[in-house]
Amino acid sequence: MLKFLKFVSRFLSTHTSIFVIFCAIFAFIFPPAFSWVHGNTSTVILALVMLTMGLTLTVEDVKVLFKRPLDILIGTCAQYTIMPLIALSLTKIFGLNPYLAIGIILVGCCPGGVSSNIMSFLCKGDVAYSVGMTTASTILAPMITPLLVLWFADTSIHVNAFGMFLNILVVTILPVTIGFFCNYFWGKKETFKNMALHQHVWVASPPFFC
Repeated sequence: MLKFLKFVSRFLSTHTSIFVIFCAIFAFIFPPAFSWVHGNTSTVILALVMLTMGLTLTVEDVKVLFKRPLDILIGTCAQYTIMPLIALSLTKIFGLNPYLAIGIILVGCCPGGVSSNIMSFLCKGDVAYSVGMTTASTILAPMITPLLVLWFADTSIHVNAFGMFLNILVVTILPVTIGFFCNYFWGKKETFKNMALHQHVWVASPPFFC
């Protein structure tokens, strides 16, 4: 059974892009198949994904993250400059009506989300840095997002600052922290490694991508 799980894990890791595209197409054609993924269910699923990412983090990853405040600053600045400007450019290039334009600009002015952390993990990127970026941009979002939308879309929006902070705490920071400490205390044990493998295979299942 363990050999089969390892085979599935390696296969999904090698063909991640194809797998994600297939799942997206399948969900588009047969949306009822994933209709159960909503509300608290999706929150729990995303938290589990972040937990498995936390299981991959080591003490060295965390140390490096704290040594790179400039990198996080640059990434956060890029988040709130490049994305809003691209969104604004798209609305101008395609001549979108005001309602669609506001929606596109709003998306461009939003902070990073859990999906970016998932993609960093699957692509073997810097997960610690990605989580740090998500945390920093989300903390700043209640102030910066409304201001950017006001500038670019000439309208005002209300942002639930406490709700955003609670969401990032429950979905990202807490699960990643738990996973990190589990890896720190029990990472060298064979039973823990097998459990972590099961978790990684579970992460690669379709509901997480659709």
